[in-house]
Amino acid sequence: MASREKSKKHIPRDTDAGTKTPGSFKDKDMQAVIGWILRIGVFVSTAFVITGGIIFLFNHGHSQIDFVSFNKVPDFIGHISGVMDGVIHLKGQAIIQFGIVLLIATPVLRVVFAGIGFLIEKDYLYTFISILVLLIILTSMISGHAG
Repeated sequence: MASREKSKKHIPRDTDAGTKTPGSFKDKDMQAVIGWILRIGVFVSTAFVITGGIIFLFNHGHSQIDFVSFNKVPDFIGHISGVMDGVIHLKGQAIIQFGIVLLIATPVLRVVFAGIGFLIEKDYLYTFISILVLLIILTSMISGHAG
């Protein structure tokens, strides 16, 4: 019995347990939200890619592939409005492309929510770093340069 009580004394405890007030936002909460954003983003984008692949194979599975001439990707995939229009009209390639865009956007959302979390925690240095990372990502996306 004494060894059982002794082992309880050495268990590290969370100092915030039981002292959390409603409305307070802790670092663990932010990490949990970011974790869920990443999981949901990956699952949703995977669902779009698989659905688009099934639709594409259903519509083009019987087609013969011409390996002699190169056919570029359709024009509607080159810009987001064309992709969204293709998703609405259930075009398989557009749905796959939309899933890939969602997959790329997921870590960007992670940076956005990390910045919001740092702002709530009033950690202005990391808020500034998050905004700087977002500006670098947006500049790269708009300019088309990777680095």
